[in-house]
Amino acid sequence: MRNEIRFAALLLAVGPFGRPAAAQDTTSIDRGVRIGIIYRPGVRPGLVMLPRTGGGMGLDSVRIMVARDIDYSDRFEVITLPGGDSIRLAGSPTAKRGTGRRPGGTAATGGAQSGSTLNYPLYQALGADFALDITAAGDTTVATLHDIAAAGIRRTVRARLPRPGDPDFRMAVHRLADQALQAALGTPGIAATRVLFVKDGKVYQIDQDGADQKLVSSTNRQAMSPAWGSDGRQFAYMEFQAGKGWLYLQEMATGQRTAVSTTGTALDFTPAFSPDGQTLAFSRATEEGTDLYTINIKNNCCLRRLTVGRFSDNLSPTFSPDGQRIAFVSTRPGLPQIYVMAADGTDQQLFAPFDYGVTGSSNAPEWSPDGQSVAFHRDVAGTLQVFVLDVRTRTVRQLTSVGRNEDPTWAPDSRHLAFVSDRSGYRQLWIIDLDTGRIRPLLQQSGARLPAWSPRLSEASSSTP
Repeated sequence: MRNEIRFAALLLAVGPFGRPAAAQDTTSIDRGVRIGIIYRPGVRPGLVMLPRTGGGMGLDSVRIMVARDIDYSDRFEVITLPGGDSIRLAGSPTAKRGTGRRPGGTAATGGAQSGSTLNYPLYQALGADFALDITAAGDTTVATLHDIAAAGIRRTVRARLPRPGDPDFRMAVHRLADQALQAALGTPGIAATRVLFVKDGKVYQIDQDGADQKLVSSTNRQAMSPAWGSDGRQFAYMEFQAGKGWLYLQEMATGQRTAVSTTGTALDFTPAFSPDGQTLAFSRATEEGTDLYTINIKNNCCLRRLTVGRFSDNLSPTFSPDGQRIAFVSTRPGLPQIYVMAADGTDQQLFAPFDYGVTGSSNAPEWSPDGQSVAFHRDVAGTLQVFVLDVRTRTVRQLTSVGRNEDPTWAPDSRHLAFVSDRSGYRQLWIIDLDTGRIRPLLQQSGARLPAWSPRLSEASSSTP
């Protein structure tokens, strides 16, 4: 009782805890974990992870990873409870049907008191809309999502996870976190994704939570411009050989790679897959200039030229999600700017507006998965900043302002971007949430560049060789 009185006093002493909804860069660095007792629900619902420990099957690691994934989704205000026994998690052992019991009559538990129901009024007082409990039933991991307002279970997700240390363990846990988010909000998560990037001339991959970095390049030659296939099973990249730029396709699961037909005769670079995975667009530099081409990689044929530079360069293609249009960079205005055309090369026109003599060069466009935006970087007063173009209104919005920021790449939820920034003193990878403006480091190593965020990875596409 004394501990509960102390905790009640703490509740009265702590003020509202929340975050601004600005989608603008900030100099503060949020490392990812928010600690709060009271959350006044606003745009984001409150979620609490029930503080269990142990249970076998590496459950402590699973809970830590899921909690981090939920927090990194930026869709919840994560509420962290005090440790120890300072709060009684469970309520009365008895419960009415429909208020906390699982189907079949097994009571949901909220703490160490097995067989008792969750103390829903307490969690509601803490500002929680959901509570997530991760336990084990035999060889199965059970994630139980409680709906606090309804005083019942929203959904129970069961998964047989690989053992900790298995190459597929982390991605299986990420998928469990995504299922919990889907159950709560009906929105797919992005935990089960990876980011490719280039460092020291080689291509690496890293999980979206900044862990499990691995080399994926299969040779020692200089590699650049990695790009994911639409199903996440392969990626394309450019490799320097004998002064030429060769394009390769590489399978994620096996590491097997094949050269793209017709490549190696010039400098081919910046590959981009069409949404159906059948076509690869790329830039080709010759003595006549740089232009855009496509090739049918399904049938290994049908090279097609889309632009004719005539003393200007055209490069860095990116497909719209419906495959009907391609955004790209062109130097035809004098400085590189963002243009758009139909996928067959017709109807070429300026896409992102700029002011002659005022606006700097614009580069590295990437179309968002929802089709509504194109991210790119632009020179502002001698340094690079990340911008987003609204496809419908053709207005641009600056996202970053601290340091040099470039090469943005979209997460599959179209609200997070990974990019390269030297805001900490050296070039590393960061992630920004466009809805809240929260920025977090993805990779705290210098020299990373050219990131490419994967689609959501299925079990088949995320298998590790």
